[in-house]
Amino acid sequence: MGRPLGQHFLFDPGILGRIAAAACGGGDSRVIEIGCGPGGLTEQLLMRAPEVVGIETDPKLAAGLRARFASNPRFRLIEGDVLEIDFAPLAPAVVCGNIPYYITGPILRKTLALGAGLVRAVFLVQREVADRLAARPGSRDYGYLSAAAQALCSVEKVMTVRAGAFRPPPKVDSAVVRLTPLAAPRAGDYQAFLDFAEQCFRHKRKTLRNNLGRGDIPFASRRAEELTVEQLEQVRAEWAAKRA
Repeated sequence: MGRPLGQHFLFDPGILGRIAAAACGGGDSRVIEIGCGPGGLTEQLLMRAPEVVGIETDPKLAAGLRARFASNPRFRLIEGDVLEIDFAPLAPAVVCGNIPYYITGPILRKTLALGAGLVRAVFLVQREVADRLAARPGSRDYGYLSAAAQALCSVEKVMTVRAGAFRPPPKVDSAVVRLTPLAAPRAGDYQAFLDFAEQCFRHKRKTLRNNLGRGDIPFASRRAEELTVEQLEQVRAEWAAKRA
């Protein structure tokens, strides 16, 4: 995604190589790269993956990508808005990219919606977003985004990337975060869990009793930020049963 959309480009081949290695793992999966920009990460991914499907919305950047990788049959470009592109026909796949802050939530939901089709996801995001994705219950950063990711995936911060590594430098540091799907998801009905978690975290300092409007549920006197994903799922199931 181009600078008009708030993107800051990373050119350090060492850092880009580490991101690509974190994404590609054994190197046997197609990679969907979100926001290829000038193609630095794309090049590193193509060294490790059998196929890279790049998504780029900026026409000038898309033209540059076509020219740069014209001779590589393992690269395919989709020009358009990532939020309007269906990932399902591309699965199973790794999802990777440098994600602008303002669309982190929608991209995360879109990625996790792949379900069994998601091999793993590796995102370069603002460090505060990585902290929230990986946060544990009871910590300052734990909230809806944490629960949404951890209901389906294990989350690990791979590395911190200083602002000076980007051109132009952003105002904050970034981090690489890797999401690996769990063998057994922590939420049975993921969409229902998301809707429930959103309601529970709407007012983080309020108890579940206050947020949900009833006290005859587990952990009613506790706040959502204190509960594990498994505990939130237990509350959701019982809350849904009482409303049925």
